[in-house]
Amino acid sequence: MAREGIEIITWSAIGGILPALLWLWFWLKEDAKRPEPKKLIFATFMMGALAVPVALFFEKIAQGLVGQSFLLIVLWAAIEELLKYGGAYFIAFRNWCIDGTKCLDEPLDPMIYLITAALGFSALENTLFLINPLTHGELLAGFVTGNLRFVGATVLHVVASASVGIAMSLSFYKIGAIKRAYLWGGIFTAIALHALFNLSILINKGESIFVVFGFLWVVAFLLLLVFEKIKRI
Repeated sequence: MAREGIEIITWSAIGGILPALLWLWFWLKEDAKRPEPKKLIFATFMMGALAVPVALFFEKIAQGLVGQSFLLIVLWAAIEELLKYGGAYFIAFRNWCIDGTKCLDEPLDPMIYLITAALGFSALENTLFLINPLTHGELLAGFVTGNLRFVGATVLHVVASASVGIAMSLSFYKIGAIKRAYLWGGIFTAIALHALFNLSILINKGESIFVVFGFLWVVAFLLLLVFEKIKRI
């Protein structure tokens, strides 16, 4: 690969991964009293990233089946949210973790793993978005894209996945059908939030993008309050 191509990929990776790592550091700091094993956090982050090419594959199939439509927006949101959940499930939500230990030992754990998977997904997705402007030498466009995704798309992924985590955390001590109902309620909430965000951007054609981002940050602030409440369960 040419040196220029390597530099583009390197800077795209830095611009995509670093913001996600800053977000991850913030959320892990909130869980400092009983932190999850670093190797499991790393594995969950990577599973979230690996979900991106899988999501792109299924999203392309979905687009071929339904074309440009509202249904496509919902399907894309569903694909991404289910895959992020699937990444966290594979590492930590089964009866035993991949390292043979029991991962979920307190109500806050599902939120931590789902936020980590969301940030892994966001890191690779942001990297891919940055490659195009940097390839064409559009450094300013790349800078703007990176910052918009930092305050927009990354927060969306965190908020959406955390919705599932909240549902799992609130039902941590419940069993059977009630626990499953909470889970699916969280998944449907995540899909709805994701789809509504994407739809609002398309409808406004970017004109009110900061209004949409502002609303998203309000939701993120509420998420933080819920996070603190769950810590006390």
